Amino acid sequence: MRIIITEHAKKRLRDFRQEGITVADITVAASNIPGRIPTATRFRGFIARSGRVFDIVAKDIPGGRLVITIIGK
Repeated sequence: MRIIITEHAKKRLRDFRQEGITVADITVAASNIPGRIPTATRFRGFIARSGRVFDIVAKDIPGGRLVITIIGK
């Protein structure tokens, strides 16, 4: 499945709260979510390689899985 990360999500990666989370971490997390996501849903408890815990908000669209935003802990 193709993972699409919005510009908003990429911009948030530069914030202090999301420090240590990479695009690769987001791609792995989004691809590990099973099933279909018809509406924007928050998924909790992913762990980046740096050890930072984060949540993602994702939704399935015809082009793939859209990652709308990232919330660092």
